[in-house]
Amino acid sequence: MIGLSATLRVRLGAHDAHYAGELVDGARILALFGDVATELCIRHDGDEGLFRAYDMVEFLAPVYAGDYIEARGIITAVGATSRRMDFEARKVLGNARTAGLSPSAAGVLDSPVVVCRARGTCVVPKNLQRGAAKAEAVMAEAILTAAIVGAEVTRENTPYLPITPQEIAAEAARCREAGAAVVHLHVRNPDGTPTQSSALFAEAIEAIREKTDVVVQTSTGGAVGMSIDERAGPLVCRPEMATLNCGTLNFGDDVFVNTRSQIRDLARRIREAGSMPELECYEVGHIDEALALAREGLVAEPMHFQFVLGVPGGIGAREDAIRFMAAQLPVGSTWGVAAVGRHQKPMTEAALRLGGHARVGLEDNIYLSKGVLAEGSAPLVTQAALFARSIGRSPVDPARARALLGLSKAS
Repeated sequence: MIGLSATLRVRLGAHDAHYAGELVDGARILALFGDVATELCIRHDGDEGLFRAYDMVEFLAPVYAGDYIEARGIITAVGATSRRMDFEARKVLGNARTAGLSPSAAGVLDSPVVVCRARGTCVVPKNLQRGAAKAEAVMAEAILTAAIVGAEVTRENTPYLPITPQEIAAEAARCREAGAAVVHLHVRNPDGTPTQSSALFAEAIEAIREKTDVVVQTSTGGAVGMSIDERAGPLVCRPEMATLNCGTLNFGDDVFVNTRSQIRDLARRIREAGSMPELECYEVGHIDEALALAREGLVAEPMHFQFVLGVPGGIGAREDAIRFMAAQLPVGSTWGVAAVGRHQKPMTEAALRLGGHARVGLEDNIYLSKGVLAEGSAPLVTQAALFARSIGRSPVDPARARALLGLSKAS
């Protein structure tokens, strides 16, 4: 189960110190990684497995008796018997060790310190593997979403931007054929300017329904400066899914404002429309806001998250950001990644390797990896689908996507 993670936190005591009476040796940290690896094997295979080898170990900062160490591991690749894992240990609390303070003075670190990173492989013999098949069957599936229109892309950027309902439906069908199960939908006025008109959304959705069976996921984000009523326009159409931006963001040179009261207003409207929210998170704090919505009963579990990476002003497009954000989600949640511009391809591939899903298309990236202008979103979907299959993950059709996401029309 690529993306499966486990974390433990321990306090290292005087009995762990080896040098100068208080410095802990690196072998103790590797022992923690061994315990994490054992938990991953148990969760994945129902067996403790065997640690075969480390490919890389980096000791990055000293560890002392009294430090609290958080050790985390994640499965990054799965073979017939091998489970490849990445590990990271961070110091999160520790003794102050400051002149003039009591020897017992301690505190929480403002920023955790990474003390060690490693990569290794565990092996679980086939005859000892229990319970992995079902998990692997689910994790082998990937939901690809195509963002075919977008709020910011213009005809001047690309001649392949669909505007009319017929153009949108044709592009949705092309993306479905390429491997997309979901279409993330904005619409535009005839002159090409962004709009959240419920009438135009209704026309586009009807045209898509006549052409293909994709899951339609409407945006409630719209363009910067749109009112909540404008953003909620598409909900009149009662789409299967609707995005819910979970916070305010510096968006390039603009500011996308979504106050906490506005987020809750939109969450209620999405629920009243009978739609499933896709929780768009441009920052780690947006995940906490989404979890607050669940606690308040405004969003039902299991939840589906979309991590939007690389927007200037938001969280960067980095694999470690994906790992951290995915680790914050409740058990049973699904997640995907949408990355902008040149980040789209590497972050799509990272998400698929780590067990998530992916969104590609003109809204986020108008160029293919070689700098060639994309002829619509379908080539970007094709590229993502080819990579998914190359690592053993199969893009699902819309019916299966509905089932995986828990939509009311699941079959």
